[in-house]
Amino acid sequence: MIELEEAVMEIIVNAGQSRSLCFEALRAAREGNISEAKTLLQQADSFSRLAHQMQTKLIEQDAGEARQPMTLIMVHAQDHLMTSLLARELSGEIIHLYQR
Repeated sequence: MIELEEAVMEIIVNAGQSRSLCFEALRAAREGNISEAKTLLQQADSFSRLAHQMQTKLIEQDAGEARQPMTLIMVHAQDHLMTSLLARELSGEIIHLYQR
């Protein structure tokens, strides 16, 4: 069974890193370095995957025998993940515009 606090912190840390890399990618694109921007987005994707994998494990665990209590920190982690996913999608679109 996954320890809830560890899982939640893993989601928060990885989603936060993904979001930070998205904004670094936007800065690189704004400065005209599209190649670096794309590399940073790939790195952001890696952290996002880690956060999403942990979220999936928690969902699978919750759907089975080990129901998870809904806590404020879990909601906070979900908020971080969703915000980072949105940042990634928008960053990709904005970088595409810079490239044009």
